[in-house]
Amino acid sequence: MLYKALFKLVFSKLDPEHAHYLGMFVIKVLGITRLSKLSQLGVKAKSVHVLGLDFAGPFGIAAGFDKNAIAVKELGELGFSHVEIGTVTRHPQPGNPKPRLFRVVKDQALINRMGFNNEGADQVARRLAKLRASGAKLPVIGVNIGKSKITELVDAVSDYEYSTKALAPVADYIAVNVSSPNTPGLRSLQDVDQLEPILVAVSNSALGKPVLVKIAPDLEDRAVIEVAALVRKLGLAGVIATNTTIKRDVLETSAQQVDSFGAGGLSGPVLATRSKEILVLLRKELGKEFVVISVGGVVDGQDVAERLSLGADLVQGYTGFVYQGPLWAKKINASLST
Repeated sequence: MLYKALFKLVFSKLDPEHAHYLGMFVIKVLGITRLSKLSQLGVKAKSVHVLGLDFAGPFGIAAGFDKNAIAVKELGELGFSHVEIGTVTRHPQPGNPKPRLFRVVKDQALINRMGFNNEGADQVARRLAKLRASGAKLPVIGVNIGKSKITELVDAVSDYEYSTKALAPVADYIAVNVSSPNTPGLRSLQDVDQLEPILVAVSNSALGKPVLVKIAPDLEDRAVIEVAALVRKLGLAGVIATNTTIKRDVLETSAQQVDSFGAGGLSGPVLATRSKEILVLLRKELGKEFVVISVGGVVDGQDVAERLSLGADLVQGYTGFVYQGPLWAKKINASLST
């Protein structure tokens, strides 16, 4: 209740991207003052062993929230069992012109066209190396990598390979992002003929770390099945499903208001139905030996429990954090522990 009142009075009046940076600052302060650890008192989610790694629970924060590995430790202290940082690209890049992040409050959703704004693979790798050397207790760290905007599609393989070599030594797993709608041409890399050489290069450079591919909710079932077959063929760890959608036909918010925001990926509860459909399809195609991480439309512990019952090994969220506040993960973990 306190966060919702604060959101209405403060955060909702700020530009969404400015509010995000303010939120990151608050999270860091909670960590410095050790108040973030209070969120774990009396709550202990059931640990899970996935990807050859021990997770404190099944619920983590999806890529996009902590792009540059600024608050990994603090997010873990807030109850996220794993933090998937990024998307990180080989070259540092500012992302798309602002404004590029929009709240769709009536639908508890977000639209973003951030464009992989990040400090680049080398800088993020240095930050993660320093964090690991600190000896701090950390959540499982996934690193989500994408193609640099300045890199031509024909050179995508070397771009992903470079980032993998830089980041694999400090990652627990690598997520290959070919599904963001905000980098021109990126989603074409989900076509298996273009995707296979990328995944081979990443897998060969990942130092044995698990490699997963993140796909879009807008893929047709046939294409999802083809990706699953490629994952089996290459012996990858699994699939993360799903990224944001470019569709707008499921929103309660008026089309006029949505159109005023412009292009970008839509996230939030409106993704839930398609995300669950793809989860069920992937589990059928991949069997139990491959990992499926479900993301998209998760709001509460009941949603997480449902994804797990449908076959997800792990579940991630992001947009719910914006609307639910810093105790979101704790509430979900408490729900799962009952």
